[in-house]
Amino acid sequence: MKNIGIWMDKEKAHIIRVNNDVENITTVLSKIENFNAKGGSGTRFKGGPQDVVQDSKYLEREKHQFKAYFAQIIPFIKDANEIAIFGPAQAAEKFNIELKEHYKDISKKVKEVLKADSMSDNQRKALVRDYFQK
Repeated sequence: MKNIGIWMDKEKAHIIRVNNDVENITTVLSKIENFNAKGGSGTRFKGGPQDVVQDSKYLEREKHQFKAYFAQIIPFIKDANEIAIFGPAQAAEKFNIELKEHYKDISKKVKEVLKADSMSDNQRKALVRDYFQK
């Protein structure tokens, strides 16, 4: 039985494959940029010229980068029997939504999406092992 736990955040995904009590970790790095929108007042005088910040442009680019990141993960998990997704931020939730919308066959294998803080590799292995043993 191939159980897979994915601990992911915006920067990387650790795919922990548990097969016959042996854990293997594969790391997939994202290419999502950290966006720091610059703009605001262009002068120190009240009523002076101001730069317009185009947040929608940054958000749209980030959305496409998330899609590419999630597409990198799919080949590693498509042969799983059960999948659990863990993570400290919203990346795990976004990944689950992406699976439901575009990868319905894989989405059916997702058992749970849980919040989990940053951890070492051994802690991640233990988390996934303990999750599938219960």
